[in-house]
Amino acid sequence: MSALLLTAALAGCAGPGAATGDSASGPRRPLAELAPLADPRAQTGPGTASLPDADITGAPAPAQHLPVTVTDHQGTRVTIGDTSRILALDRPGTLAATVFSLGLGDRVVGRDVSTGFPSARKLPLVTRNGHQLNAEAVLALHPSVVLTDTTLGPWDVLLQLRDAGIPVVVLDAKRTMGNVGALVHDVAAALGAPEAGDRLATRLDSEITAKKAEIARLAPTDPARRLRIAFLYLRGQSGVYYLFGKGSGADSLIDGLNGTDVATEAGVEGMRPVNPEALAKAKPDVILMMTKGMESVGGVDGALRVPGVAQTPAGQHRRFVDMDDSQILGFGPRTAGVLDALARVLYAPEVTG
Repeated sequence: MSALLLTAALAGCAGPGAATGDSASGPRRPLAELAPLADPRAQTGPGTASLPDADITGAPAPAQHLPVTVTDHQGTRVTIGDTSRILALDRPGTLAATVFSLGLGDRVVGRDVSTGFPSARKLPLVTRNGHQLNAEAVLALHPSVVLTDTTLGPWDVLLQLRDAGIPVVVLDAKRTMGNVGALVHDVAAALGAPEAGDRLATRLDSEITAKKAEIARLAPTDPARRLRIAFLYLRGQSGVYYLFGKGSGADSLIDGLNGTDVATEAGVEGMRPVNPEALAKAKPDVILMMTKGMESVGGVDGALRVPGVAQTPAGQHRRFVDMDDSQILGFGPRTAGVLDALARVLYAPEVTG
């Protein structure tokens, strides 16, 4: 299975009566002030995790040092002399989010389909049919630099851009809790703003560390009582049902939530088609998924028809937790917020609606 699945990015929302971690309106109380469930494994019903503010706003425009020459993730040396018209394109929308967080959002001239946070929503779209680059749309924007990775294609489009004299920097496509800072550094370096990259990476790493500590205090301390969690990637219209395991990014998310990743425990590497017997044997208490994945199978009842799901404790308790596709495995500037939102649903839910 291609690694492209790891960063599929679409959108969705919760239905009435969904469990949430706090009130949907007004400021959220800190996790430390929430009353945790006595036994989160006994919780029933679905929930949707959401960020209180999905927008991304950065610091003032940083100092830049141009021109700059960088060696990208594929070993190509690229010289960037102008960052006045930036395109930052990848399947989860992480690169554009990072550029905005660095304070260079006003230089971004277009977007991919996954970059839909409010500050970027009105930018021209340069992808079509989901996540395919449209060469004509890109060239029409006259970008001075393109930041991307291997999650978008076709590759011929990027070669066409290079042939047109546009600097194209190919960055690491891996998205995990552990490389948030590294990706920030790479983006900042390509834009001639290494000092801003240092500041942002330090802040994000600090926020993630602090959030994980908060969650550790909220979650059960006994390892035997930790939530057993599976991350399923579902696309019902295509009959695609995958379990994400070690190295997929989902494993680091589940670890950050103080849960046990049942796929990694079972030896699943990357992502594999759902094996009904193995899934039932893994006994997840909770199934995480992307919101569009949940919608694609027709909601909770449809998810229960995925082979093996109904035989799990999660299925028996209808314990599914979904989150916006562009957020849950994006691992960018919103990582600490994603952890916070999911922890509220897993450990201290309230019923709304």
